[in-house]
Amino acid sequence: MEIRAIIIGFGHIGQGFARLLNLKSGLLAENFGIRLNVVAIVDSKGAAINPSGLNLEKALNVKKTKKTIAFYPEYGKHDMDTLNVLESVDAEIVIEVTPTNVINGEPGLSFMLEAMRRGKHVITSNKGPLALAFSKLYEASKKYGVHFKFDATVGGATPMISLAQRCLVGNKIESIRGIMNATTNFILTKMSRDLCPFEEALKEAQKMGICEKNPTYDIKGIDTACKMVILANALMNKNVTYKDLQKIVGIENIGVDALKEAYKKSCAVKLVGLASENRLLVQPELIPLSDKICVDGTLNAVEFKTDVAKDIVIIGQGAGPIETASKILSDLIDIVKYQNTI
Repeated sequence: MEIRAIIIGFGHIGQGFARLLNLKSGLLAENFGIRLNVVAIVDSKGAAINPSGLNLEKALNVKKTKKTIAFYPEYGKHDMDTLNVLESVDAEIVIEVTPTNVINGEPGLSFMLEAMRRGKHVITSNKGPLALAFSKLYEASKKYGVHFKFDATVGGATPMISLAQRCLVGNKIESIRGIMNATTNFILTKMSRDLCPFEEALKEAQKMGICEKNPTYDIKGIDTACKMVILANALMNKNVTYKDLQKIVGIENIGVDALKEAYKKSCAVKLVGLASENRLLVQPELIPLSDKICVDGTLNAVEFKTDVAKDIVIIGQGAGPIETASKILSDLIDIVKYQNTI
């Protein structure tokens, strides 16, 4: 089965997905009978388009050396933007991985809606549009008869959304509590273990590639807030947006002394997101070291409290382009193989 895909956004996640496809092309063909051709890649400065499929290794090299995919030999186009590509390029699936914007969700929101309007299935790692317009996107996918997959928006490589949707069917999820941001968890872990100041731990996270050059969304709790909105909507049937958060407090004001005091009480300070019947918030909290969600480093952990299965805890890696790309690949396989819609 030949599937054509468009990648919108060719930063860390888009490039991670391209690398993963290079690694997994044999598995896709042998295990699932899928031959995936990326027929277009778009970044902020142009596009590369080949109806027969682009060479992903070459695309990665072009992006690394030229800073834009528009310099791709023969197939690069400086005069094409995303909406032009969605209008003119035939493909079954759109991978939307542009940066998160919690002000208005753009440009990703418009890209996803346009892709759906043109009958293309959408897979995304972009939290902004879902945090602001989850219902609008979900309704559009139903209206145009396409699949809308967003497992990669939450949890890095950890299948929090898909696992809960499949394995907790028949349960009512009464609350969701979790450590959902790898950057802040790494910073707090390093500060606690090495007794170093916040600024030093942040620089280390940036040096390791765990944190963006602009860490605002992570350290101020915005990233975690977006994820809690997505989980609340997807798994608890809420109709909430980012603007409904009752509290968003980050970690930038936490000092070593607070971490020392927490340890004396057999606790750790963690940035925790909570979604329950009447609460939707993000804030640093004292978590007992014995608590199942009290994980360190770049791990994420989420606890689902349910009416039948009781407490379910999922722990896994929460950071990395390849790790996040693995969720995109899983969503793609799910659309193509298990739902028989193409």
